[in-house]
Amino acid sequence: MSEFQSQDPSSSSPSPLDEGYWASLLRDGEYAKGGLTPEERSGAWDSLGQASGTYPFGSGDNLQPTKTDWGIAEQAYEGDQNVALEAVGYNRGGLLVHWNSLRGFVPASQLVDFPVDVDDLKRRDELACRVGAQLNLRIIELSPESNRLILSERAAQVEPGKRTRVLSDLKPGDMCQGIVTNLCDFGAFIDLGGIEGLIHISELSWGRVGHPRDLLKGGQEIHVMVLSVNPSDKRVALSLKRLQPDPWESVEKRYQTGQIVEGVITNVVDFGAFACIEEGLEGLIHVSELAEGQFLHPRNVVHEGDHIRAHILNIDGQGRRLGLSLRRMKNNGDTA
Repeated sequence: MSEFQSQDPSSSSPSPLDEGYWASLLRDGEYAKGGLTPEERSGAWDSLGQASGTYPFGSGDNLQPTKTDWGIAEQAYEGDQNVALEAVGYNRGGLLVHWNSLRGFVPASQLVDFPVDVDDLKRRDELACRVGAQLNLRIIELSPESNRLILSERAAQVEPGKRTRVLSDLKPGDMCQGIVTNLCDFGAFIDLGGIEGLIHISELSWGRVGHPRDLLKGGQEIHVMVLSVNPSDKRVALSLKRLQPDPWESVEKRYQTGQIVEGVITNVVDFGAFACIEEGLEGLIHVSELAEGQFLHPRNVVHEGDHIRAHILNIDGQGRRLGLSLRRMKNNGDTA
């Protein structure tokens, strides 16, 4: 991993990593050797981290976690030691493992040589073929209070102690390099050298992003900015978009009311349409500014992907608002 470079992060603080971070990974049905009961199949994946403390997956053998086994796990966690465990099942998020009386989970993003951003069928097949295999793992998150044991095959390949050193070196505002390990609906996971960080989808670009795959590819090496570090949970929040200036901060210097701009329609809603005039800078064409006369819906005037020329009505950089008009272009004789 490259040397870290310090830089002041944006004044706008990032949203904390909530339990949706893991809940999105730990959901959607379970599949285990020998099968599961209907009650176990229903599971409690979506209640991960909730006050109930329900463990996020069941097993056919009614294992009851013991204090002794949690103590052994804590020693391995504190010592950054590897453990060899068998994969006993899987769900859409990754593999299930047993360690004595404990149940653990290995997210797909933490598996070595696991394909990134594949369809559900391929993902299922890739996970299913690993059931029964012995995995060399290292604990990356442990909480006896909430019965949570998260392990990683990737972390087990890093020398003991390196993950702690990397984490201690990371500071908000640092610029560093990483490798894309997983792309999900909610963001991208980046390997920073034994520690995995998350770029939430809102931190990928100043512009609109449909899915992280639109910008990134698995295995790609990228530069990122560190937004926050949680040493206790070993979680790191990252940003890609903050490597570039926020276009709204200088919008009032670069554009003026009455100016004619070109753009592309990005979204059509009941009250109007949004048009992108540069990356990260979208303006609203209110329904009253789309066209003269009566029309049932803005889609009768414009569609997503349409290239347009528009008149700037107003600019509010602080409020991140830009008012545009197509109707006034028509009134001025512009038929483009």
